[in-house]
Amino acid sequence: MKIEQIYTGCLAQGAYYITSKDEAIIIDPLREIMPYRDRLKRDNVKLKYIFETHFHADFVSGHLDLSIQTGAKIVYGPNAATDFDFISASDGQLFDVGNIKVKAIHTPGHTMESTTFLLIDENGKDHAIFSGDTLFVGDVGRPDLAQKSASMSQDELAGILFDSLRTKIMTLNDDVIVYPAHGAGSACGKNMSKETVSTIGEQKLKNYALRHNMSKEEFVVEVTDGLLPPPAYFGMNVAMNKKGLQSFETVLSKGMNPINVLDFENTINETEALILDTRNNGEFSKGHIPNSISIGISGDFAPWVGALIANVEQQIVIVTEIGKEEETITRLSRVGFDNVNGYLDGGFEAWQKAGFEIDTIHRITSEQFAKETNTKKDKIIDLRRDGEYEAEHVDEAYSKPLANINEWINQVNPDEHFYIYCAGGYRSMIAASILQTRGYRNFTEIEGGFNAISKTDVPKTNFICQSKLLNL
Repeated sequence: MKIEQIYTGCLAQGAYYITSKDEAIIIDPLREIMPYRDRLKRDNVKLKYIFETHFHADFVSGHLDLSIQTGAKIVYGPNAATDFDFISASDGQLFDVGNIKVKAIHTPGHTMESTTFLLIDENGKDHAIFSGDTLFVGDVGRPDLAQKSASMSQDELAGILFDSLRTKIMTLNDDVIVYPAHGAGSACGKNMSKETVSTIGEQKLKNYALRHNMSKEEFVVEVTDGLLPPPAYFGMNVAMNKKGLQSFETVLSKGMNPINVLDFENTINETEALILDTRNNGEFSKGHIPNSISIGISGDFAPWVGALIANVEQQIVIVTEIGKEEETITRLSRVGFDNVNGYLDGGFEAWQKAGFEIDTIHRITSEQFAKETNTKKDKIIDLRRDGEYEAEHVDEAYSKPLANINEWINQVNPDEHFYIYCAGGYRSMIAASILQTRGYRNFTEIEGGFNAISKTDVPKTNFICQSKLLNL
């Protein structure tokens, strides 16, 4: 028996590839399936089942492509309903794979079809669970995502999750390994550890939601407290995972369409495509095509695309570093953005050489910021998450997280200058690009963000001024 966790940092997501004898299974696969097919060929094994722990909201799964290309059966737990054929596993159902067995344990709460898969080894011993979004290392799945489809409140779903954990998960032996679907950085929970593997016993000791003698009422309060609204693309990804979608090869083929500089503008106008520039924030600040949105491929690219671009059906053209085109299209497809019409052939350099209009971002160093704040009293906007802001921030800065930019952007006075910063410059450049596409030119972005500012003598504080949080 062999278990391989295939972890994708950009999505903080873990897929699992398991072999026994001459058979294999894959749990919660990503959209692009070639890496899995390569492993199957390398190991000379046949894929028997594709297990899905639930309908994923934060990424588009590769279950359909895998099933079509390998003949493997797709397995969901009870209550699942799709537009394609699958096995609806009953609670406790066993699946034979080589010399091992996989047991479906229905664990509703995160969603009503959520199912944990228990791997029973060659000796008949409970070896590991693949817990999906039911149990994470340090946390449990948020219970608010399935409210609409389940016709229940988040408190009701949290109560169901409590029962699933107490009666189905915590009753397993302490040495059973826990393999979750996500780690720190995922929006599917709020307190996940950076660790991506644990044990039942360790989670009983360290996971707040599995605390001994915790009442259901306490669990509901603690699990639902502080939940941020889910990103807009979550519901769209769930629908794609239920209904089916284009093959990844089709999406990639369409996106890998080089568009020369002379045709680029026509393509944008004809398709109303959004220009997505994935170069690093320093290059974008020095020059970019007007009305481009900057979301760098080197950061949490796919989640930020999903959070800030309202519709997965949006037509997109991309500007990338040379050689990054396929990676960009692949990572967009993971969150359901399949309508990439092509990329700028030759990249931004080709646009610049052709003499077309370019735009820039007004960016200064942290040292310049320190000098200017000694003489100016302009407003300062902190784009980081609330927790980052609370830990420490520039004195007098307003907390306006990037994720909420569409809510607060209209509060900005276009006639008053302001500064923006994040942790290192990634999020602030995204915000700068959005601000400029909306017509705001009255701001300065700070290179290196708070990481750089913290090394200057700019006054800082670690407490929240409520008035700053509420109003610009």
